[in-house]
Amino acid sequence: MITKHKPIDIIGVPFDLGAGSRGCRMGPDAIRCAELIQRLRSEGREVKDTGDIMVPPASSEPVIGSAKAKYLREIVKVNRRLYRTVVASIQNGRLPLILGGDHSIAVGSIAGAGQWKRIGVIWFDAHGDLNTIQTSPSGNVHGMSLAASLGCGHHALTRLGGNQPKIRPEHVVLIGTRSLDPGEEELIRRMGIQLYSARDVKRMGMEEVVQRALAAVSGHTDGVHVSFDMDGLDPSAAPGVGTPVSGGIRLQEAKTAMELIGESGTLISADFVEVNPALDLRNRTSQAAVELMCSLFRMR
Repeated sequence: MITKHKPIDIIGVPFDLGAGSRGCRMGPDAIRCAELIQRLRSEGREVKDTGDIMVPPASSEPVIGSAKAKYLREIVKVNRRLYRTVVASIQNGRLPLILGGDHSIAVGSIAGAGQWKRIGVIWFDAHGDLNTIQTSPSGNVHGMSLAASLGCGHHALTRLGGNQPKIRPEHVVLIGTRSLDPGEEELIRRMGIQLYSARDVKRMGMEEVVQRALAAVSGHTDGVHVSFDMDGLDPSAAPGVGTPVSGGIRLQEAKTAMELIGESGTLISADFVEVNPALDLRNRTSQAAVELMCSLFRMR
């Protein structure tokens, strides 16, 4: 049984080598400066800021060998550290809330959350992040993290935290997706992954989409991990992201989703990623991230 009001551990990951543009390493501090801790405590939540994961410096050569995965060595190091931190947080009866950083850190978030449990994942993102080194057009690992968690991709990523896939495809739902590469589309078809595009959200309504998602990811699992890439929002609500895509979900729709997931009592961990203050306008993206987290962790 998952307790709805577990104490929260905030874990910062100031890391951006998995992305195509620099800057989201400043994301954790920007989110903190948007008064995340004060806001969560005002909601009645017990919160501890554990500080930031130590991140390695970038090597001079971003590609490891012939594999098209830029900065793979550094990405694996930071994800191993994050994995251990998330495992310790859950062992201590707390709920890890991870602040990114780019979306490559979800490999460590999910591996840690799923160490002893079978988890489901709700993945909010404009993109699928389902590429591998064979299909990625860019070699940026933030576009491979969900595939790696499903056991597809470079062994250094797929074996982090154990040799088995960390999640099953029937326990994954993508929401807000609207930009997929051909290899990602093929993997979605082959694995039967549920996907609700931003257009689906507008047509069906966010409440219906989230209820369907929760039914898929919480059935036969021990809990749910939320991974929220801020580019899942429309750029009008979150301009400070590295890979914006027009036609995204509205902030109020996303807040509704967070409230429904929080009310479900299934949440075991969460990460919010890709806040890039270098690209932001008056800290709007950081503030939007705080609004989403407060909706997710609101006391009811």
